Amino acid sequence: MAAFKNNFWGEKNAGFDVLYHNMKHGQIATKELAEFVRERAAIEETYSKSMSKLAKMASSGSPLGTFAPLWDVFRVSSDKLALCHLELMRKMNDLIRDINKYGDEQVKIHRKTKEEVVGTLEAVQALQVQSGQLQKAREAHHARYLEMDRLRKESAPQKELEKAEQKSKKAAEVFAGAIEKFNRVGGDFEQKMCDSAQKFQDIEEAHLKQMKQLIKGYSHSIEDTHVQVGQVHEEFKQNLENIGIENLVQKFTDQKGTGKERPAPVCFEEYLTSTVPTDVGKKSRGKAFRIPGLGKRDKEPDSTDSAVTEAPNSPLEVDDEGFVIRADGRHNDILYWTLKA
Repeated sequence: MAAFKNNFWGEKNAGFDVLYHNMKHGQIATKELAEFVRERAAIEETYSKSMSKLAKMASSGSPLGTFAPLWDVFRVSSDKLALCHLELMRKMNDLIRDINKYGDEQVKIHRKTKEEVVGTLEAVQALQVQSGQLQKAREAHHARYLEMDRLRKESAPQKELEKAEQKSKKAAEVFAGAIEKFNRVGGDFEQKMCDSAQKFQDIEEAHLKQMKQLIKGYSHSIEDTHVQVGQVHEEFKQNLENIGIENLVQKFTDQKGTGKERPAPVCFEEYLTSTVPTDVGKKSRGKAFRIPGLGKRDKEPDSTDSAVTEAPNSPLEVDDEGFVIRADGRHNDILYWTLKA
């Protein structure tokens, strides 16, 4: 594994600044993760509400017809899916609380680390100062040396040459002092930088471990929900299989049936018998009508009960009520009637 203490040096000594800001970027990553999970929770909440609305739509399906019982299957399935996504939303909210809690702890760790590495920051600043002074001392020493060498080549006066030698010697001493101080500050910086780099690496590894743990919780929550959703779909398919066509037809028949008695046939003869008047036969026969006082028992004793016969070609007179009046001297004007056929 790559180590921070072996890879963040360089001429400008910018490694400490890179590692420190990388630690601060961890707080940004934590906040962004919380925001991402919050958005996912909002999506799950919206989906749950949509499934609940869909369940209500299934509940209001037409209760008429053989298909009506299947709406209960849709309603139950939609309700359970809504509960699955609602539960996932709650898990996401719990995860957000865990992320925020870790973010608060992270701030405390970073604040404490900043206090612990302040010495390294001071060492970095001191080394940068010494690096500048060393560069100036090197340039001054080089310039004095070139000046002295030029005078020697030009066979300058001894006094002037000695003066140049003194300046070059002094510049060399200053340069040597700058080197010694730089090395001393550099050694202190190196030690503190190694300690700080290791501290930054420990913090970063702990941060990544915690972030992965939070993401794992996120992944497990979604995985559990997918398992539950799969179970709901399997139950939905099983319910459809369990409700056969014969069951739907039977249930509709039991609930909406109007009876099993079929209408009895009507015979044409019975209808005629029941409607023909019973007195037609009686009226078809003639009936004698006797006027009181003129009957057989009222005749004179010497009269005989001879049969009444119609004289051939005798004229008949019929009154308005259908009576036939026969004029016969032997029967004392007895009246007979008959119904017209």
